[in-house]
Amino acid sequence: MLIKLKRMRSHLEDRKLALWLATTAGLLNAIALGAFGFFPSHMTGNTSQLSSEVSTTDFRDIFFFGTLILTFVCGAIIARAIVIWGIVTNNRLIFCHILLTEGIILTAISLYETYYHSFSSNREVITALCGLMGLHNSTSTQLSNGRVRSTHITGTLTDAGISFASVIVAMLRRDFSKDTQAQKSQLTTHLTTIFSFLTGGVVGLSLFDYFGFASMTAVGLVLTTVAVLSIFTISRRVNKWRRAY
Repeated sequence: MLIKLKRMRSHLEDRKLALWLATTAGLLNAIALGAFGFFPSHMTGNTSQLSSEVSTTDFRDIFFFGTLILTFVCGAIIARAIVIWGIVTNNRLIFCHILLTEGIILTAISLYETYYHSFSSNREVITALCGLMGLHNSTSTQLSNGRVRSTHITGTLTDAGISFASVIVAMLRRDFSKDTQAQKSQLTTHLTTIFSFLTGGVVGLSLFDYFGFASMTAVGLVLTTVAVLSIFTISRRVNKWRRAY
């Protein structure tokens, strides 16, 4: 699921990726909404809000929303730069390392908010979460060759609509080609991503209502656990293969 440097990548692996990363993205997005009243992954809304603030010349909010957008982009840039370094050095675990780092940072932020929460630092925390969301979305996008965008549900809904139309037209034309099967598989992957994000959002708000910022810690620990287990499993397989040859 978290390996990029191989010959082919299956839709099943992308669906597993969507289940984990889109669900955690939905969880974090909903928890951030409950805690701060902001969606850290909703760059369309933040850009629209920035336009609104420009029209009212509220320079403090203009700077804030501009920072959110820039931080999200910086998270995506950082993830891409790290992946390029991993490809150059033939590091098969590079995506695991990115998710591990993200999980550790998110856990640290949530623990800080749990014990030292202050309204004066809300904007800084929201900005940090936007950066992590940019990193998160860039990681899943690169890993799946653009088939899984864990936070970009607008684009995923568009892609799902395109795939759905392609499948319907192929059925009407009685087209049973490989291309049609690929469209069906892609549609299933998109629907898995959407369902995972939606489920994560519903569960995230419920968890925040019951556990507060501790629920954000759980998301960080989930990402960390997935990364660590992947590193352990992949390393064991590589060592077993080397001993065999």
